[in-house]
Amino acid sequence: MLSRGESSTGGSRLRFAVLGPLRAWRGEVQLELGPVRQQALLTALLLRPGTTVSRQQLLDGVWGPEPPGTGAKVIPVYVYQLRRRLGTEGTSPSGSVIVTDRAGYRFDPRNVSTDVARLKEIVAQAHAARDSGDLDAAVGAWSTALELFRGDPLAEIPGPFAQGERFRLTEHRLALVQDKAECQLQLGRHAEVVGELFALTETHPHNESLAALLMRALYAGNRQADALAVFARTRRRLVREQGAEPGGELRRVHEAVLRADETLLIDASPRPRRSVDGASPRQRRPTGPRPTAARPLRRVRNELPVDVGGFTGRHHELDILLAPADEQAVTVRAVDGMAGVGKTALVVRAARAMRERYPDGCLFVDLHGHREGREAAVPHRVLRRLLRAVGDAGEGDDASSEDLDGLTASWRAATAVLRLIVVVDDASAADQVRPLLPAGPGSLVLVTSRQRLTGLDADRRVSLAPLDIDDAVALLTRIVGGPGSGPERAAVRELARLCDRLPLALRVVGARIQSRPSWALERMAARLADDEHRLGELAVEDRSVEAAFRVSYDQLPETERRAFRVLGLSPTVEFDRLTPAAMLDLTPPDAERVLESLVEASLVQQAAPGRYRLHDLVAVYARRVAGAYPAEVAAARTGVFRLYVVAARRASDWGPSAFPTGPRPDTAPFSDWEEASAWLDAVGGELVDVVGHAAAVGHVDDACWLAEGLCDYLTRQGRYHECRATMEIALSLTEQATDQRMVSELRTCMGIAHGLQGHYEQARRWLRDALEISRRTGDLIEQARALGSLGIFANAAGEPAEAAALLAESADLAQAAQDDWLTVMYLANIGAIHHQVGEHETAHDCYAESVVLAEKIGRPRILSKTLFRMGTLQLDRGRYAEAADALRRAAGLAERVGDIPLYAAVLGRLATAEECLGNLAGATELRDRALAAVGERSGTGLEAEIRNRLGWHHAATEDLTQARDRFERAVAGSRTDPGGLARTVDGLHRRGQPGPRRF
Repeated sequence: MLSRGESSTGGSRLRFAVLGPLRAWRGEVQLELGPVRQQALLTALLLRPGTTVSRQQLLDGVWGPEPPGTGAKVIPVYVYQLRRRLGTEGTSPSGSVIVTDRAGYRFDPRNVSTDVARLKEIVAQAHAARDSGDLDAAVGAWSTALELFRGDPLAEIPGPFAQGERFRLTEHRLALVQDKAECQLQLGRHAEVVGELFALTETHPHNESLAALLMRALYAGNRQADALAVFARTRRRLVREQGAEPGGELRRVHEAVLRADETLLIDASPRPRRSVDGASPRQRRPTGPRPTAARPLRRVRNELPVDVGGFTGRHHELDILLAPADEQAVTVRAVDGMAGVGKTALVVRAARAMRERYPDGCLFVDLHGHREGREAAVPHRVLRRLLRAVGDAGEGDDASSEDLDGLTASWRAATAVLRLIVVVDDASAADQVRPLLPAGPGSLVLVTSRQRLTGLDADRRVSLAPLDIDDAVALLTRIVGGPGSGPERAAVRELARLCDRLPLALRVVGARIQSRPSWALERMAARLADDEHRLGELAVEDRSVEAAFRVSYDQLPETERRAFRVLGLSPTVEFDRLTPAAMLDLTPPDAERVLESLVEASLVQQAAPGRYRLHDLVAVYARRVAGAYPAEVAAARTGVFRLYVVAARRASDWGPSAFPTGPRPDTAPFSDWEEASAWLDAVGGELVDVVGHAAAVGHVDDACWLAEGLCDYLTRQGRYHECRATMEIALSLTEQATDQRMVSELRTCMGIAHGLQGHYEQARRWLRDALEISRRTGDLIEQARALGSLGIFANAAGEPAEAAALLAESADLAQAAQDDWLTVMYLANIGAIHHQVGEHETAHDCYAESVVLAEKIGRPRILSKTLFRMGTLQLDRGRYAEAADALRRAAGLAERVGDIPLYAAVLGRLATAEECLGNLAGATELRDRALAAVGERSGTGLEAEIRNRLGWHHAATEDLTQARDRFERAVAGSRTDPGGLARTVDGLHRRGQPGPRRF
């Protein structure tokens, strides 16, 4: 919904929605906002527009009493990421909606629209309409305002600030409902508000104002007894749960109902509320289409099952099911979810909460759509039973009738004047449910199924997931008794996790513990920890998690069965369509269609758009079924591991010639390195697990190739620990690998990982081993790579003469092997040596030749490194404008490839160039961006260097407090770099003196 002044097209304007899950759009494109803590930080700024919020306030508001270990250091990182996500390409941070102030950060609300601002506008219109006596317009405005709410405000956003705002906005929403209901009562539209007020009094059982409004609405509809029942129920709750009697407002309404005092109950406002025909609201005849024929006297049935004991959680889902229904139509609400997730318990709880709204009965039908050992219920039989339930003695008693159309017509005729709740449990298809829909306006049908019944017209749908961990622990604790000792509480939490938070599994485990009190909780947790036996433990009498899964699996078509089996073998928890495509040799679109079919069957969960996962217990079952198909398992694993190898090689900056053995990196499904890198980015921190999984299942070559391919991808993001972890796994397998190139290559990769962190001695040991092995095998490329890396790190360690000799030898081998990438590396690094010794012209020629060759082979990372060196050279030559041009280009390339350490270093040099050009504000902003980018991820002295240079800047501007803070933080981050530490400590003592020109 557009706020005032916003164009209908949206353009590139930013829009935010907080009256529900936090969302953001630029124009019509929805933006990804990153992790929930990052979203919480955005919320803390967004809802205080134009106000500067300090870092400490952000820490307190987002993390509360448990701040992160890095303290306020994480704030600039989150701000940097938010600026990237919210900005448009080419937008500088100075043009961002998040502005850096001296005291913190500020959200700039200009050219930004929010649903909160829109809500404020509409509510003001509603108040103005009410005050002018136009109650119809006021009701319309309040209805429009309430439509802006899309669930709980700021749903799932953590932190004290978001919690406080969530409470404030929820209370505001409740106040709007009451204002709207008050006007509706004054207009005589009492029938419109009864259902909504019933639902709200269930979710807010202690709100006396809501109860009073509901009593007035019921009285206006000639339901005096129901109004008195509301008072009795509310009073019982208040006395039992709060220890207090109702307040004055509710007592006055109660007395007015007893005395039939319409002055208080209906004419509560001095404004006229008579209709055009002069009748009062209680006298007005109904105008809707609902039939007015007298209902036959019959016994009202309540067939709802017994409410499940210990029902836990599901507050949001219940709110959806309890929402007011259309008084003039039949409302259908559908609940789907995996086996054992608690669908029936949820709809029964909802139906019981609403049964007073449906005076003609509550019916329950089990269609046995997914019940082992039971045939699905036949529609003819179900309709005959339903007809008997509503007292139709005709078709309902004719057991021989097989005319489905006739039975359906009789059912609709019998229910045309009834207002019912019908619970249809365990449907397998929409066509099972359609004939069972009653015809009475205002009736409600609640349907459960493991399938997503998209063919059924429903006004609300709930896809039920397992309980969250706290609710799962609470449910299991209720079953097994008391909180117990600390170890017992920990064991209960572990049991809840091993049960995948699935209510059926939790109840089975609880029953087993109840039946064997001598079993310790820790012992049960140990039994469930074994995947081979877990499903066998989750069975008691006729309850079995495995049996529940088996019914869903057996009902799948063969293609979906095969896909389900292999998905249990995925080396990552989440996956996209490329994973089953590789495992099953399908095209990506075909694989996506199969995945969506499994989602519809509630066997696969859609974790995010394009991302899927199996719940833990479902994955255990899938692997168990797959065990009967060994050839299928072998092919699937080969396919998925080769997919990861190709992605890693395609994403590497080293180029195709760096991988002469194993799968070619330029094969499908990745069109270029950016697409492959984005795919690996989506995998996130599970890449080490993929290597470990390949090793564990005997795919030795795949594990080695993947570790090799990931070296460049991980190190350029500063993920050195993960890189070394993959190498350690793969190096332990090299003796078993058929590709013996891995023996030397993985040592080279390990040396690179150590050297990039400044661990030069460890790097040399690994690289010398690699060189010795490759010389024995006569592998020129491996020799060149090892020699080149030794040369680079020798130069970094302050040994330029040795570095030059090693690089020259590497260059000769690279030229003999016609490896352009290694040649570029040689030229760039030999240029760096000439630069160090002051031979600037020779260095410039080397850099220029390296740039030309890097552009030719199209490797953006090494081109960025060379431009970085070229920019640094021009800086030293005093050619600041030329330096800035080269460094800006280098920064763009480094950001594009995701090389965080390189990007931060380039920004630092660019800041120096801007400083020399007189742009001091721009230089400071660039260094802040560099610091936010690198954080603590590089593991080198880069962060300390950036802080040190910022300290000099603040000292030069006589901002001594900021200068000291920068220097002290630099000292803390320089402990592993004695030289850097010395320079920083020197800065602390000389903070009033000018710093060095070079960054």
